[in-house]
Amino acid sequence: MKMMKLSFVAFLLCALLLMSSAMAYRYPSSSSDKGGVCGDKCKSRCSKAGVLDRCVRYCGICCEQCKCVPSGTYGNKHECPCYRDLRNSKGKPKCP
Repeated sequence: MKMMKLSFVAFLLCALLLMSSAMAYRYPSSSSDKGGVCGDKCKSRCSKAGVLDRCVRYCGICCEQCKCVPSGTYGNKHECPCYRDLRNSKGKPKCP
């Protein structure tokens, strides 16, 4: 009887895992949407970056959280205080 309960719990956990992964695939976040508003703004902001893919990735994360991206390729962070104030675990600016 105990083995039956354990296998039932394991089955439920597997089912929940499959359902959650299916939902994540079906509804991707906007930062992974390369053609979205954040994607276009971040491509423009990162156009002169040395490591383009990293810049676009972090800009996308910041844009998704703050709903804005400063104009230009550098600076102008006063236009979006949330974007300006986000910090990484080391206390340095997170957003490019």
